[in-house]
Amino acid sequence: MKIAIITSGFLPVIDGVTVSGLNRLQTLSRWGHQVLLFCPDYSAIENIYPNWQEYTGNILPGVNIISLVSQPFMDLDFERNVSYCSYKQLLQELTQFQPDIIHVDEPERLCFLGFWRAAGVDYAKAAGIPCVSFYRTNFLEYIDDFFPFPKFIRSTILIFVLRRLVLYIYNSYDVTLVSSPITHQKIIKIGIRNTLYANLLGVDTSQFNPKLRQPGYFQKQYGFNSLESCIKLIFLGRLTPDKGWGFTLQAFERLLQSIGAEKLAVIVAGDGPLRNEIQTRLSGLLPHVHVLGRVAPQSIPALLANCDIHVTTSQKEARGLTILEAFASGIPVIAPRAGGVVENIKEGWNGFLFTPNDEDDFIQKLQQLIEDRELRQTMGERGRAFIKNYSWDETVQNLIEIWKAQIAQKQAHS
Repeated sequence: MKIAIITSGFLPVIDGVTVSGLNRLQTLSRWGHQVLLFCPDYSAIENIYPNWQEYTGNILPGVNIISLVSQPFMDLDFERNVSYCSYKQLLQELTQFQPDIIHVDEPERLCFLGFWRAAGVDYAKAAGIPCVSFYRTNFLEYIDDFFPFPKFIRSTILIFVLRRLVLYIYNSYDVTLVSSPITHQKIIKIGIRNTLYANLLGVDTSQFNPKLRQPGYFQKQYGFNSLESCIKLIFLGRLTPDKGWGFTLQAFERLLQSIGAEKLAVIVAGDGPLRNEIQTRLSGLLPHVHVLGRVAPQSIPALLANCDIHVTTSQKEARGLTILEAFASGIPVIAPRAGGVVENIKEGWNGFLFTPNDEDDFIQKLQQLIEDRELRQTMGERGRAFIKNYSWDETVQNLIEIWKAQIAQKQAHS
């Protein structure tokens, strides 16, 4: 199959969209498919990603990455968006490649912050091929974090306009894929008519494995001393407002009133505009705080396996890939009872769900995990069992079957 993928981001940027995109490409390449992937050009931020060229051109057998002319992404110095003028290049490359199907990740971001159109739809209609979208991010829920408009405008006018645009974009595609049943129901309610739920996000259990845990890991890998006896809490993701850091920092001030700070270590793997604030405030509370910045994808499995609890306070995850990775690594997770993460965590079985914005509930459940080693081990084992049906082979096969069905349907009506 010849597949064109248009995505809002790719490596060297590290997030759920880019990491899952790489795993998908690796599987498609191994199975002999031809893939042309379009993403923003990251050469303008070479100071942050000196290895950006490793993720351009023919990175895998049958896989070619096309970098489109890009522009800054608001005030995030580690991100880029495609530019309006790059759409002509995209159409030229599609014409030369002649794909059987076009798959688009995060089309609303590609539209609002770049192309100003539903990416790929015009070419697909002219060529008589299907064009599918993948709903990856609850875009409308991010407005409060990144657009500081007055409350009245934000809650009424802006939401109304953006919702109408989001509906127009997604309803322009032949089908809108979603990997979370909860998110699926949510987008149906707002008016996206062409939705299809499927298990499309996976985890490589051969890479993410509790067997990677080893004595002295942090001293050997990072030069951090005195962590062996600590309970290590890991935060994995962007250091941006949408990830719930305001709540986390405030809650930790109270948590440490009842737990000795010397018994905890906080490991933060990620980067973003809140990095300095997180480092400063947590370091004022704990002796063992390590903000690692961006960690290469190949280093994440060992990092997770050598921590004890994965903590996330983001209420806006459509599914939560890092939660699946933590389960595969054999560690429990604590997360808010919000968004798609609730489908992964069985309360009290493989982790804890706390009431959103409830510091008391968060502190009580996190403290229980910190103080009960046997509970952590049991939950970690259950989490590992939970993700046995989330292999990339299985989830990519689900995607291929959807693509094939869309191609057959389009051909039947041509």
